Amino acid sequence: MPYCRIVSTTETIYAALVKRSPQAQETVADGQNGTIARNGMRIVTASALQSSGDQATKASTVLPWLIHALGAPPALIGLLVPIRESGSMLPQAFLTPIVMRYRQRKWVVVAGHAVQAAAVAAMTLTAAVGSGLGAGVAIIIALAIFSLGRCLTSIATKDVLGRTLPKGERGQVNGLATTASGVVAITLGLALRYLGGEQLQASQLAWLLGGAALLWVLAALVYAQVEEPTDGAGGTTDDDGSWAALRLLRDDRDFRRFVTTRSFLLVSALAPPFLVSMSAASGADALTGLGGFVVASGVASIIGGRLFGRMADRSSRRLMAFGAAASSLVVLLVVGLVSLPEFSGETLPGTVTLVGGYFLLTLLHTGVRVGRKTYVVDMAEGDRRTLYVAVSNTAMGIILLVVGAISSAIALAGAVWALVFLALLGVLGAVWGWRLPEVSHGR
Repeated sequence: MPYCRIVSTTETIYAALVKRSPQAQETVADGQNGTIARNGMRIVTASALQSSGDQATKASTVLPWLIHALGAPPALIGLLVPIRESGSMLPQAFLTPIVMRYRQRKWVVVAGHAVQAAAVAAMTLTAAVGSGLGAGVAIIIALAIFSLGRCLTSIATKDVLGRTLPKGERGQVNGLATTASGVVAITLGLALRYLGGEQLQASQLAWLLGGAALLWVLAALVYAQVEEPTDGAGGTTDDDGSWAALRLLRDDRDFRRFVTTRSFLLVSALAPPFLVSMSAASGADALTGLGGFVVASGVASIIGGRLFGRMADRSSRRLMAFGAAASSLVVLLVVGLVSLPEFSGETLPGTVTLVGGYFLLTLLHTGVRVGRKTYVVDMAEGDRRTLYVAVSNTAMGIILLVVGAISSAIALAGAVWALVFLALLGVLGAVWGWRLPEVSHGR
């Protein structure tokens, strides 16, 4: 009887959070319908724990503050985002043959969470007792290990999502996890802003990182409870599996178009730092400080997670196209206003322009991320989905470095020109995204 009540409560909560589709349920294999709600809630919980941990260890906000607080050379800050992003994507195509040997990919996710927990625990120890160059290098090494753990989870989570939940619900589950992390981010950001302020010490950040390490331990424990089917995946791999995976870009037209589209979507990811730089240079200070940026990110996640999750289930390709087009429009509007002779970031209109542009781009990036994650899960089944995820992320690791280098070089002539370049990429992303084949449930 207690078990029946738990199952009934889980079904009720899941049905309240996720719009169910009887038609989509019919596509689920016999015997798996009863596990959908349980798996959905477990995946949402584990993903929310991971996303919340991400907020506490962001390479674009928290870790730069930590490097500064430790007295490490500022040059190390420039390594944080490339190591965090590219380090988690570049190895994926080459690790895929190993991942594909496992019939239950959830254990790959659990292992990835464990690696991330250990890496953040090492950062915690460094923040508590370290200082200077040695501490900075230790943070960089721990971040590289952390990225390897994220690489494993990135390969496997989308595969588990596709094998345990039907089309029409996957985008909403991604969105719910994003929303939950937004609530945590706002709470965390307010605490940092009003309790720590601008003078956060390394010892204070050590407590923050220690809490994040615990979140990944909990995420691993929750994800281990996912009831993943064992049929139809794993057990074998080709000797040249890595290179066979990379050949997908040459041989699979639809997949190649998706990767091309995804590379144009970088406008929403790479433009916000330039707005922050322009904001500081113009004298706008309404959101300076670590806490303010975390709060802004959290608000965007709360609004975007729920909204864009349902949009992704209707049509993930349209969501990607909309996100790219809207991001380009926001960037061009901000550039136009900033270029006016009378513009000043020290005024209220100037501050609203820069801060508002940052917030809108962060919000739209939430939609772009939910859209592309849902699209790649919906466009294939079984081991082919695993290959799609790994190869697209490896390709994006390279593309991110190239586009980032180009935009940084252009920024030498002024941040405005870098933003114009990224806006043009976004326009191409909108066109290519609209031309992608439809793979979502479409309800």
